[in-house]
Amino acid sequence: MPNDARMLLHCAVPTAAGGAVGAVVSGLLAGGKGAIGAVAGAVVVILFMGGGLAGLQKTAKSYPHLFQAMGLLLYTTQILLLAVVLIAFKGTTLFDGRAFAFTLLGSTLVWVGAQAWAHSRAKILYVEPESTTEKSEPKTEARS
Repeated sequence: MPNDARMLLHCAVPTAAGGAVGAVVSGLLAGGKGAIGAVAGAVVVILFMGGGLAGLQKTAKSYPHLFQAMGLLLYTTQILLLAVVLIAFKGTTLFDGRAFAFTLLGSTLVWVGAQAWAHSRAKILYVEPESTTEKSEPKTEARS
C-alpha cells in the first residue's frame, strides 16, 4: 500500500502544481472565469487519472495477468472520457472554456509524464522473494 500512495502522490502533486500555474496564467489572460476554468480542468484530470491509477493498482494485485490489457483499456477510456467532458462543457458560461481545455490538456501531459518518471524510479520487484520464515533448514532426526 505505501508504494501505491507514493505513486499517486508523485503524480498528483506535479499535476496540481501545473494546474496552479495554469490557473495563474489563465487568470491573467482571461480573468476570474479563466482561473476557475483552469482549476476545474486540473481537478478533472486529478480525479480521472487518480481514480484510474488506483483501479489499475488494485487490478495488478488481484489479476496480474490482466495488468497490461487493463492499462491499455484504462488509458483509452480516460482519454475518451476527457473528450466527453470537453464536449459537455463546450458552451458553458460557468468558466472560460479555452482555459479549461488548455489546462486539461496540460495537466494530462504532466500526469502522464510524472507517472512515467515515478514508475521508472520505483523499485518494483519482478518476482516475489521467498520469505525466510517459510524457508527452514532441513530437519534431521536423530536415530538411536
